[in-house]
Amino acid sequence: MTRSIQLLLVDDHTLFRRGLKALLSQDERFLVAGEAGDVGEALRCLAQQRPDVILLDNHLPGVRGVDAIPALKEAAPAARVLMLTVSENENDLAAALQAGADGYLLKTVESDQLCETIVKVVDGESVISPEMMTKLVAVFRSRPSAAPTAVPAVAPVSAPVTPAVPREAVPSADLLSPREREILLLIARGDSNKLIARELDIAETTVKIHVQHILRKLGLSSRVQAAVFATSQGLA
Repeated sequence: MTRSIQLLLVDDHTLFRRGLKALLSQDERFLVAGEAGDVGEALRCLAQQRPDVILLDNHLPGVRGVDAIPALKEAAPAARVLMLTVSENENDLAAALQAGADGYLLKTVESDQLCETIVKVVDGESVISPEMMTKLVAVFRSRPSAAPTAVPAVAPVSAPVTPAVPREAVPSADLLSPREREILLLIARGDSNKLIARELDIAETTVKIHVQHILRKLGLSSRVQAAVFATSQGLA
C-alpha cells in the first residue's frame, strides 16, 4: 500500500470518535483525516478533504446517516461510505444500501474485523455484518415477487452494493454452470470468498473469478443482488 487510507469519522458521540480514532491510528494503514459530529460538519470537512472512506453513524442529530448518504456521495464521489452503527433495523440497512452505502457494520464488530473491512471496502468490496445479511435476505424472502432492485454491492464481515436489474429482464440461473450455482447458494448464505474457498476446497482467487462470472451472466452488480436473486428465485 503506497499511502495510508484516509478516513472521515462521522459520529455524534465525541468519546466514541476519540476511541475509534485512537484504535484506527494504531494501524499504519489508516490516517484519520477528519472528524464530524453531524452531517453539516461532515460536508464542511469534505469541502476541504477527500477521504477514501467515510465511517458513518446512522443516529445523528438533524439528519440521519442513511438520509445523508446521497449528499456525502455528491460531495466526495470517490469516497466509499461504510455505515458503522448500533441500528440492527433491516429497514435502516435497506435504506442505506439503496442510498449507495458501500457497507453496513454494527458497532459490536471486533476491531480487527473493522480494520480488515475498511481495506476490503477500499478494494471495491462492500461488507455487511453477517447478522444483518440474514435480516436482509429475510426481508426479500418475505417479498418473493420483488426483483432485486436498487440494492448495492456487499460482503458479510468476512460480503459486497449497486443499481438493479430491470423487472422485465430478470436473469435466469440456467445461465450458470453447476459450480457457479453452488457458489451462488453460498453467497446467498452470506459466506465470504474465504469461507466459500474453504467450503469447496478451491483457491480464494478462483472464487473471485467465479463470482465475477456469476454477476456478469446474471446482469447483477453486487453480491447482495446475487443473494437477493437466489432467494427471490427460490434457489436458497
